[in-house]
Amino acid sequence: MKQAVILTIYGHVQGVGFRYFVIQKAEYLEISGFVKNLSNGNVYIEAEGEPEKLELFIHACQQGPSHAWVEKVDIQHCPVQDFHGFVRK
Repeated sequence: MKQAVILTIYGHVQGVGFRYFVIQKAEYLEISGFVKNLSNGNVYIEAEGEPEKLELFIHACQQGPSHAWVEKVDIQHCPVQDFHGFVRK
């Protein structure tokens, strides 16, 4: 049964390929949803998938790509919205 989360990524996470990294991980793990940059410098993600794969996805987001520096990740559980695919907004 699918689960869904909202992630807010804090740190040096814009201009370092973070959204591309997230999309690649999401596609590999069959996670659906979206990622977008926020005007305050954070990255916002809504993601849903099977619990085990979602856990791996969250862990990947906590690490980020090599040029990023993730200071903190806020995780909120939310209702599943049945996204199709994973996109950048």
